[in-house]
Amino acid sequence: MVQGVWFRDSCRREALATGVSGWVHNTMDGRVEAVFEGDADAVMTMVNWSMKGPARADVTGIEVVEEEPVGEQGFAIR
Repeated sequence: MVQGVWFRDSCRREALATGVSGWVHNTMDGRVEAVFEGDADAVMTMVNWSMKGPARADVTGIEVVEEEPVGEQGFAIR
């Protein structure tokens, strides 16, 4: 469960702190989708963070899909 735990805002703050660009949003079915773009180690830091999320989140799993960078700038909550 990621509702009411500030998952998207926490994700944005973590991404900015690690120098990762991209975005995060809630899907219609209640999942969270995020795009992380940047240095490979920084992106992996965000993937690892996503596995647990903020303190009260209950993350049951993630799916990682590698794609070609598109030149994301900054980090947005959509």
